[in-house]
Amino acid sequence: MAHARISMYLPPDINPTKAAIAYGCRALPKLNEELNSEDLLTRQKALMALCDLMHDPEYVYEAINLGCLESLKSLLKDSDDLVRIKTTEVLYIMATHNVGRNGFLENNVILALSFLMNDPYSLCRQNLHQAFKHLAELPSGAHGIVDSGLISPLVRKLQREEENIQELILDTLASCLWEDATEALSSGAVPFLKQKLVSDNKDIRSKAARALIAISIPLEGKNQVWKHDVIPILVHLLKDKDGEVQANAAGALMYATVTTEGKYAALEAEAIYPLLQLLSSPLIKVRLNATKALTMLAEAPEGRKFLQVHVSTFHELESDQNEAVRRAAHIAIQVIEWKP
Repeated sequence: MAHARISMYLPPDINPTKAAIAYGCRALPKLNEELNSEDLLTRQKALMALCDLMHDPEYVYEAINLGCLESLKSLLKDSDDLVRIKTTEVLYIMATHNVGRNGFLENNVILALSFLMNDPYSLCRQNLHQAFKHLAELPSGAHGIVDSGLISPLVRKLQREEENIQELILDTLASCLWEDATEALSSGAVPFLKQKLVSDNKDIRSKAARALIAISIPLEGKNQVWKHDVIPILVHLLKDKDGEVQANAAGALMYATVTTEGKYAALEAEAIYPLLQLLSSPLIKVRLNATKALTMLAEAPEGRKFLQVHVSTFHELESDQNEAVRRAAHIAIQVIEWKP
């Protein structure tokens, strides 16, 4: 006779929104088949399950070899909003792994993703830009974004995107500009970055200044920063309450003041005093960048004359805990004490 008994074990953890994952080596091939299913619910469930698996780089490697990236590229064009959002999420998670970033480059995923930069759903765009940010951390990935002609569209997006996405774009731009700033300079990126320097969001101010460091490396970048009157704003940011903003503003000034025009623009904006104040900052990056920026200003006769009474401050930095700061202070003293 049958008896009604209550099991001592918990019920199985079944999530109805995810596809059941096949056992062992059959798991990813089965999901790849379901990604190409004509049934919408099947595609959605497969994407949900894939999001969990892609946190493991071994599964990412296997998924790329199975051709999952081609399936995901097709799903980026899907008419269903959830499918596009989850597809970009899968790709963003894959981009957090080096093997995933290399897979993007080998399978031309960058351009396929770029078509969703105008997607009506912000979550979809956010996932896309997170993928680009991680991809740009790899030099070859940054070159891939540049070679795809995406710098100009990314710069324009700074004007219209939500703040959290603007931060991701600025991170991507900074990484790409370190590799090649040519397209950014020809597309008028400096005025766009200048506007972001006065944002109420400290992270946007900091990241915009960081992007300006990268764009100021070539001579044309230094000239544009001077011509667009960015230097006075950078000087103002030296007094910012946030240490990262101060460090990046000092770093941008360090590059912008290499030219004679940049030096005198910074001197006119009275950059020396706030830079001297930063030499006592608790942040190594701030002290280092401020020391180097002051060294640039000391190359101008007016700057050297002003700084001669502050040589003792640089002598104190020669005993700094950080070797780079000590070395920068030694060079600064040599420049300040140089006599023609």
